[in-house]
Amino acid sequence: MGNFFENWVELDLNPIISFSSSGKILYSNQEAQFLLSRISQKEIFDIAIKYAPKTFGVETTYIDLHLKNYTFYAVTISYEDEEAINIKLYKSTMGKKESKLNTKNSDMGNIFTLVDLSISAMKLKSDIKYIKNYDPSIPDFKLNASEIIKVLNATLDCFKTSSTITTTVMLKIGEYIKLEGKKYSLISIEVSGENGADFTNFKFDETNAYFILTKDKSKISIDLPLILK
Repeated sequence: MGNFFENWVELDLNPIISFSSSGKILYSNQEAQFLLSRISQKEIFDIAIKYAPKTFGVETTYIDLHLKNYTFYAVTISYEDEEAINIKLYKSTMGKKESKLNTKNSDMGNIFTLVDLSISAMKLKSDIKYIKNYDPSIPDFKLNASEIIKVLNATLDCFKTSSTITTTVMLKIGEYIKLEGKKYSLISIEVSGENGADFTNFKFDETNAYFILTKDKSKISIDLPLILK
């Protein structure tokens, strides 16, 4: 039973972190590690102290907290003794951000075809092994094909020192973006490699882009609006 709960916490879609009384991280689940690659641990520790119960126990506070591309609607603090303080941040089901994405020059297309084209081009340059995790239920939707190919090529190139590159295409559950007052689900292309990303030669103008680009050392995410007509 213990392993079940440990795995349940580790795979939770919300960041969970345990700090020592001095602010040292004692534990962080997978989602928290992604958050910590963008936000300093001191900033999160300060949030834990701010919303901690005045006496030992557990307290949940509903808030509107924005950290980089994240929006959180609540925070739970567990403070059982003076040795550790635990925090869980609840990600909002709202989209990552309101946006004025440039959806011009978009036509109906298949995202898997574009990803495969980009991977095939990279295969000609190296012996890197590519792992593809595709959600086959994703339908054709409006795409700016030339822009996606350019950013995919630049993204894959960031992981060229890795022996294996994993590319995942999935629907982001519970997240959406608003464009011109309409709400759209998000399709995410996530790319990662065991050696991490090197942005030294990353050349792509993100101004007025068709997507939301999130870069960190462990992975690069390209989020696209699921526009079906």
